[in-house]
This record gives sequence, structure tokens and C-alpha cells, in this order.
Amino acid sequence: MKRILIISDGKPGHLNQSIAFCKIKNISYDILEVKFKLKIFKLSSYILDKFERYSDELFKDYKKYNYEFYDAVVSTGSSTYYFNKFISKTHNLKSIALMLPKSYRYDDFDYIIAQKHDNPPQLENIIAVPLNLSYTTSKNIIKSKEKSIGIILGGDNGTFKMDVENIKNVLNLIFKNYDGYLKYITTSRRTSKQIEDLLSEYEFDYKLIYSETPTINPIPDFIKLCSELFITIDSTSMLSEARANSNADISIIELRSKKHHTKFHDLAHTVNSTKEKVDFSKLLKNIEI
Repeated sequence: MKRILIISDGKPGHLNQSIAFCKIKNISYDILEVKFKLKIFKLSSYILDKFERYSDELFKDYKKYNYEFYDAVVSTGSSTYYFNKFISKTHNLKSIALMLPKSYRYDDFDYIIAQKHDNPPQLENIIAVPLNLSYTTSKNIIKSKEKSIGIILGGDNGTFKMDVENIKNVLNLIFKNYDGYLKYITTSRRTSKQIEDLLSEYEFDYKLIYSETPTINPIPDFIKLCSELFITIDSTSMLSEARANSNADISIIELRSKKHHTKFHDLAHTVNSTKEKVDFSKLLKNIEI
């Protein structure tokens, strides 16, 4: 039976894409988390990769696996790609990178699955996909079968600023235009305390405040149950997860930004122009493990 080793940097958004790949391909997996000993070692790994030199000496102690039981290594995120290559080359495993592994050589990965908004080069081993890989399963946190909408809020990042007044105006319009719908809302780790306080002014049928309950993720339930989803533009992972797993209408909540041609805007355009969920199994069918 085929089995994959996932190399993780500990970031949920990256790890979830690697897990999604394994589930889409219906292959069992184990997870190995690694971290560079020093930040400068990440820069060193770019240089070593150019000269095809690979070592695990750059990394902190990590769990050792019996690598002969694996058929491939998959990883997501810039802190994983060098270790991915180290394992694949020293143990003759196929190497798969999710997202474009910028600053590393592309030619010696067996497959690179890159989002179109990163403008990947046209190479034989690169598969361009419209969204981040995602695979969700409802957790049955919410059991209602009545018509409903879901609201998913992110927060400030390097591109966007989430203003209280903007979100208040959006919520007022939703409550005005969706009378008779159940209204679910969730925040994220980047949602500010000011936005969280604003939500207390509204009567939601389900509300999750991430800072209070970080261990629960209701988004798969929103995706399963809601006929329409409202999602802030700042999170490529939330937008990708929704469009990849749901046929619901998606309304993107715009946020204040001084930048206008970023990967966030490109992905928002893709989501707006894609009216049905994405069949990743077809896009990845030519990947052989």
C-alpha cells in the first residue's frame, strides 16, 4: 500500500494543504515536523540547493522514521522544501512540493503543484491549479437543515486592514437582506479584539470567537450547510477552502488596502469567476506515486 511522508513547518495552513493532497490522492500519510536551527540556515539552504548539496545538519533534532516504508515526500511552505529534497534524494523517494518553491531549484522536484496566482513557469513537472489544495469533512458541529449563510472573518495582514466600521456596514447589509436565514459567523487568529467586540452587537444563530475557542473549526460545517458564504479577502486559505469544497455562492468582503494587484486580488478574481467547486482529483490525476 502506498504511503506518503508529509514534511511540516508546523503552520496549519501549510500542513492542511499537504494533508489535502494525500486525501485527494487517497494515500495514507505520516507527518514529520522540522525547523531550521537558526533563521540564517534557511538562507544557507538556498545556496546549498544551487550546488546540489543536501544535509539535515541545518535542522533541529527531529523524529526519525523508517523511510523505506514511504513512496513519496510532500511538503508545503518555504521552510520545508530543502528538507523535502534531502529526504527524497537520500532515500530515493518521489518529491512533491505544494505552492511554488521560490528560491529553490524547480527541476529536481518530481512534481510542483503551484497556484496560478503565483504565475508559475511552464515546466513539465509543474501543475498549475486555481486554488490552494483543500479537502474538508463536516464535523457536525452545526446540525440545522434550515437555509443559512456563513460569514468568515480574517483580519489584518501585510496587505489589508480590517476596519470596524467596514465590517459593521457589511453585517448591517447582511441582516437587512437575509431576513429568514440562519446566520453563522466565525473569526480567525488574526481577527482583532475590536472586531470581536463588534460581533456582540448582533444576534447570530451560531458564533465562534477564535480567541476564546481556538480548538474548534466550524468552517467545514459552514461549507456543507450554507447556500451563501461571505468571506474577507485577506485569507487565501479560507477562500480556497470554500470554493474547492462547495457550490455555494461566495461573496468576498473587500478590505482597505494600499495595494491593488496582489496574489489576494488574483485569487479573489479566480473565486469570483469560478461558480462551482473545483475537482482537484481531475487536476492531480496524472501524478503518479
